[in-house]
Amino acid sequence: VSRDLETFMPPVRVFSANQQFWGRENFWAPEMHRYRQSYYLFASFKSPGRRRATSILRADSPLGPFLPWGDETVTPGDWECLDGTLHINGNGQPWLVFCHEWVQEGGGTICAQRLKDDLSGAMGEPVLLLSASDAAWTKRIRHSSGIEGHVTDGPFLYRGKKKLWMLWSSLSESGYAAGLSWSVSGEIGGPWNHVDKPLYQGDGGHGMLFRDINGSLKLALHAPNRTPYERPHFIAAEDRGDEIALMKEEEKE
Repeated sequence: VSRDLETFMPPVRVFSANQQFWGRENFWAPEMHRYRQSYYLFASFKSPGRRRATSILRADSPLGPFLPWGDETVTPGDWECLDGTLHINGNGQPWLVFCHEWVQEGGGTICAQRLKDDLSGAMGEPVLLLSASDAAWTKRIRHSSGIEGHVTDGPFLYRGKKKLWMLWSSLSESGYAAGLSWSVSGEIGGPWNHVDKPLYQGDGGHGMLFRDINGSLKLALHAPNRTPYERPHFIAAEDRGDEIALMKEEEKE
């Protein structure tokens, strides 16, 4: 909790997995959304014998405690998936936007999945939105398993002044980076075009755009992309209609 994005209160534990919870490892990328007066965590989990997936947790307060909500997972059971985010379309329908991981054949993509109105499970089949290989700035890499491909991480949708933007991360020639795509139709189904150069390429990514307590637009991401040195960065941003631009990064101790 912070009022200035510089000084923070000590962290609060908002979720603890009990023995019945399916996830045992890779507690990754929790993302909180307020929806219909409740708070929801979209987070990635994995366990032996089961593929990485997004689960949804619910609480009455952002400070928790969060409890599993609805179906155990909301991404396809036979896919390696991560970094699910919530998007509400123009008709008020909730959608899950997530990454089909590049470590699995057919991955390196970002997909959308319609959710039930109460977020308790998925509806229908996932829809392909974009492939990381289609963006000019991404770099093809090789996994230890022998699979080659392009990384997709951390999608986040932002409805700007003129466009529906998707912020997402991958590896570029200069390291981990965050880029932007926009929907030609203005809706989640796209088609999605890509900005040629990353929005941020300082070895950081998995970002979100948000308004601070004063109403100013900010980009939040973690950098550098080296464990255990990752730290949150908050960078002033500007929505110029046809582009999103970053201002000078605020220096942190």
